[in-house]
Amino acid sequence: MDKNTWIGFLLIAAIIVGFSFINRPSQEELAERQRVQDSIAMVQAMEQEAQLLSQQIAEQQAQPATEQFAAVLAEQVTALYGPFAPAAQGEDGFVTLENEKIRLKIARRGGRIAKAELKEYKAYGDSVNNLCLFQGDESTLNFTLITNNSRILSTENLYFTEVSQQSDNEGNTTLVMRLNTNIEDCYMDVVYTLPASDYMVGMSLQPHNMQWALAQNMSSVEMHWNQSIPQQEKGRKFEEKYAQLQYMFIGGDIEKLSEMKADRAKESARLKWIAYKDQFFSTVLIAEDAFESTQFESTPLNATSRYIKEYKTTTSLPLDITGKKSTNLKYYFGPNHYNTLKAYDKDVEKEDRLHLNELVPLGWKIVAWINKALVIPMFNLFTSWGLHIGIVILLMTLVIKLIILPFVFASYKSSAKMRVLKPQLDEINAKYPPEKMQERQQATMALYQKAGVSPMSGCLPMLFQFPVLMAMFWFLPTAIELRGQSLFWADDLSTYDAIITWNTSIPIFGTHLSLFCLLMTIVNIVYTHITMQTQAGGQEMKMMKWMMYLMPLMFLFIFNDYAAGLSYYYFVSLLMTIIQTMIFRWAIDDKKVLAQMEANAKKKGTAKKSGFAARLEAMQREQQRLARENAKAQMRR
Repeated sequence: MDKNTWIGFLLIAAIIVGFSFINRPSQEELAERQRVQDSIAMVQAMEQEAQLLSQQIAEQQAQPATEQFAAVLAEQVTALYGPFAPAAQGEDGFVTLENEKIRLKIARRGGRIAKAELKEYKAYGDSVNNLCLFQGDESTLNFTLITNNSRILSTENLYFTEVSQQSDNEGNTTLVMRLNTNIEDCYMDVVYTLPASDYMVGMSLQPHNMQWALAQNMSSVEMHWNQSIPQQEKGRKFEEKYAQLQYMFIGGDIEKLSEMKADRAKESARLKWIAYKDQFFSTVLIAEDAFESTQFESTPLNATSRYIKEYKTTTSLPLDITGKKSTNLKYYFGPNHYNTLKAYDKDVEKEDRLHLNELVPLGWKIVAWINKALVIPMFNLFTSWGLHIGIVILLMTLVIKLIILPFVFASYKSSAKMRVLKPQLDEINAKYPPEKMQERQQATMALYQKAGVSPMSGCLPMLFQFPVLMAMFWFLPTAIELRGQSLFWADDLSTYDAIITWNTSIPIFGTHLSLFCLLMTIVNIVYTHITMQTQAGGQEMKMMKWMMYLMPLMFLFIFNDYAAGLSYYYFVSLLMTIIQTMIFRWAIDDKKVLAQMEANAKKKGTAKKSGFAARLEAMQREQQRLARENAKAQMRR
């Protein structure tokens, strides 16, 4: 190797060494990593010891006790659990807490909410059993405690005792679950507060002289919250799309983990709430103060599983072990209903608002604004009349059509003008071949100006219709009011209405055919045919026309898995559009339109051109001049 090669190798080696040196973790980062690893290892070891002790305790209860064995076991329990030895064993079971809307099961082991039922909603395909957000080990909420003898314990291995459950005159219920110690007047209460009629549950950690049982420097408590989200609806693919882990920062900004793939996040900023949501329901944990140093994990599960997602959160909360201040949380167990969630911000200062209504996906900003300002109020108004949901959607479609009717009528008049100009456009196209495109365009624009026609006027209604169509596209699939509502052959408008199913999945299309989607496609093809008949165009438009016919077929594949309520809306909307078009064709006479255009052209014959028209004509002349000069320059070469 020559000198330059050696120098190159040395430089590469120096860069690698320098890069490794610059990017090495600091001493603080290394210490933090080691602390985390040690904590994890210690907790795992403690859990193994706790499981072993639990087995030994169970064996002791199953056989005649001996004083020697009991003494050894008690010694081991004390060594492992320290001051929390009395809570190491207890009676498994649950305490029920319920109001008009929800029923909760509080586990004595761990003191956590082990089951959450919504009384106003039924499980899919079940008219008897209430919808269950989770039960058993599907959801766990545990706190990590550091004892005064440096033991690390998890509340999931400790037994809580029911101290009291009381209801006031208004029906509000308070449940106190106590974690006892072997120190007199030293304990920690977990207090649940359930209003008479609400989805929000208060949860408060209330230490009492816990400085004698916990580490003196313990000013915060680590919380672990895991939950598996069961499939609640018929359309798993669609439910997976809307199942998502979301959280809100102090200040109002909301962040989301990916709903399509496994995702993780680590937030050092303070958080106000964390939400585990699916298509129609959510479990939200809200901090009175804030969550700090939070880690999230979201994992989509295999289609063969009865669960669609698995969420994990590790965070910390402030904890005053002396008991002077409680650590207060709130649970929301309920529907993703916009007005219900919005109500929690009523009469609340701006900086303290929860913005839980953002859990309802309403689309991009302008689309969300239309949903909030027009679609949702109109939907709420019609549903408040006690009408069937099918009638509600029909009325909403009619109102939307009436709002944009003037713009659609103006568009159709413009199309009629373009249609009667077709013979003159054909003459221009025949006079100017494709190689004289500039002259053709100039002549065409001159004809449009003379006739008082704008080729872009037909696009105006779409500017008004498209945001509304997109608003309904976002609103209807997430409107919980559609869940379980039947219409004709569809037993649930919130999911697809399959009339034919098969075993082998067709790519993109799936394993079924939805009837409302099929009807929407057929009506869309009919409407496209009517539209093509009313539009002017030459042979060069044939390919475009065929593309217009292909679009409805694409919608058949796109909307086959979507909510039947959405396909029903588009079906009704297209039917109204066809009827509207036929009325316009009857009301507008092409001969009268042509006569009016000729009369207007005569009046404008001596009129001064508008500023825009004059500028457009000047630009065309300049383009022609430049083209001639370029042609002359090329001939000289």
